[in-house]
Amino acid sequence: MTLDRKSLAAFAAANREQFESLLEDFVEIPTVSAQPEHKADIARGVELATGTIRAFGGRAEVIETEGNPIVHGVFDSGKGLPTLTVYNHLDVQPASMETEPWSTEPFVFTREGDTYRGRGTTDDKGPALSALYGIKAAREAGIPINLRVLWEFEEEIGSPSFEKGIASAKERLATDSILVSDTIWVSRSRPACPAGLRGMAGFMLTLETGTTDVHSGVTGGVARNPIGELMQLVSKMYNAKTGKVKIPGFYDDVAPLSKAEKQNFLDSGFTAKHFKKATGLKKLRTEDELEMMTRLWAMPTMEIHGMVGGYTGTGVKTIIPPRAEVKISFRLVPDQKPAKIAKLIRGFVAEENPDVKVVSANTMQPYKAPITGPLADSVKASMKFAFGREPVFVREGGSIGAVPSMEKVLACPVMFLGLSLPEHGYHAPNENFDWRQASGGMAAFAKYFELVAKG
Repeated sequence: MTLDRKSLAAFAAANREQFESLLEDFVEIPTVSAQPEHKADIARGVELATGTIRAFGGRAEVIETEGNPIVHGVFDSGKGLPTLTVYNHLDVQPASMETEPWSTEPFVFTREGDTYRGRGTTDDKGPALSALYGIKAAREAGIPINLRVLWEFEEEIGSPSFEKGIASAKERLATDSILVSDTIWVSRSRPACPAGLRGMAGFMLTLETGTTDVHSGVTGGVARNPIGELMQLVSKMYNAKTGKVKIPGFYDDVAPLSKAEKQNFLDSGFTAKHFKKATGLKKLRTEDELEMMTRLWAMPTMEIHGMVGGYTGTGVKTIIPPRAEVKISFRLVPDQKPAKIAKLIRGFVAEENPDVKVVSANTMQPYKAPITGPLADSVKASMKFAFGREPVFVREGGSIGAVPSMEKVLACPVMFLGLSLPEHGYHAPNENFDWRQASGGMAAFAKYFELVAKG
């Protein structure tokens, strides 16, 4: 087999039925890492993953961690050859027809023409299998490269055990570079590859001022209201209308975009109209498209995720609650350090309201990938080969905790070759993937492996 367009199109067509059957097997195991009741499903997912790697001719290893296992697949071709590892995650977000507007059962694989529906189809089981078939194609073509897969089962909860897990198997996981396939294009019309990820620092702010609900008529005016005080604190931390964070020093390490980065953003195919349609948002802080992209990909944010406390039933219950909690997080851009941001947050809260307790939640480092050099050139060439247009390098607004961990522990560059689209519904009801992206992905991965092998 040769890795030209015609041969790879024939390869994808010949393997389509098997791909869809395998994707069905993976989707119908609800590997929900956020819910302890799915622990047995995680184990089933690990078993399916290792069995699949072996069925494709690889060696499979399960790396145990303090949390969920990591699966490592080895497809070696010989000593002295370059080694490349493809990372994906096989855990998924929770999903339920009872609480979300799914049109089909989330954990039942449904095919509608070229569209595949079900939780995990696009995030990240479909892309993982596309990469695996890319490995199969490269091996059938005799490409001289050692290929590996690293499949995680905790990405959706921030990869809490991943770094220690790969550190424990560092020698066996040694690789020259890593390719991540867990990102989203901006538009179907133009391939896009992230050149950066935002990190995250999450917190819970808690204030306790009593032991029980008290009558607002009997105690109002004297009793401290923890909900009100936390609302006041949050309003001092950021401007909810503009999103601007007001904590001194928060923006100190934010680097401005270069002209080349701005041009890549402008060439990405992003439109405010498509963004609103894909996300279901009706009102935005701005509809200037460059400003939108900059805010989404290259600027840090503060967001409020929820408030706990007080009465939330029907009507008004005139009480003052004894306790309240606000859940917040900050998305961070390259050069910002979560530890430094945490110090700023704690200092600000202590000054504004020393009775508020600050508890850290999820923490993930930001990451910036190279957009020049041999690996970046290989990404561009392989995407153009598979999808007909050279990709632009943008950034990803979200976070992938495993990426900075892999760069740190395995000491090698991490690149991105994503396949998902905004309309595929990452983390949303009616998540889906499609054959065009799956088959194109097979070709893109195979070509990337060939280009990296050539050096």
